[in-house]
Amino acid sequence: MELRRKEGTGARIPTSSMADIAFLLIVFFMVTTIFKLEQGLPITLPRSVAGEKIPRERIAHIWIDRNGLISIDDLLVNVVDIEPLVTVKMRENPALIIAFNTDEHAPYRIVDESMERLKLANALRIAFTTMPQEG
Repeated sequence: MELRRKEGTGARIPTSSMADIAFLLIVFFMVTTIFKLEQGLPITLPRSVAGEKIPRERIAHIWIDRNGLISIDDLLVNVVDIEPLVTVKMRENPALIIAFNTDEHAPYRIVDESMERLKLANALRIAFTTMPQEG
């Protein structure tokens, strides 16, 4: 009597529930993901008496901190880069309002040059962001 060896008796991984596991992982990551909001630069805004809320989708934020660093919608830029970036944004949304967020101790030269670049980009709707007076 001749005995034959069985070939191909390797371990098998059941793949019938792999699709279920993949979709559960996708749902888990979609639920637990936190979308980053605009952070800007750390600044101390000047105080104001009155203010007006503007819808978020109509605003592009320009941040200038006390060291003269400039950020447009969380993108660090130089003064010369303001005009082309804002021109593109204005072309995409003609009703765009530029929210100008400057630290109360920001260098005036940087703020002035930034305003001049906004004029060259034909961005005439500018809102100066301030903190409301306390008390």
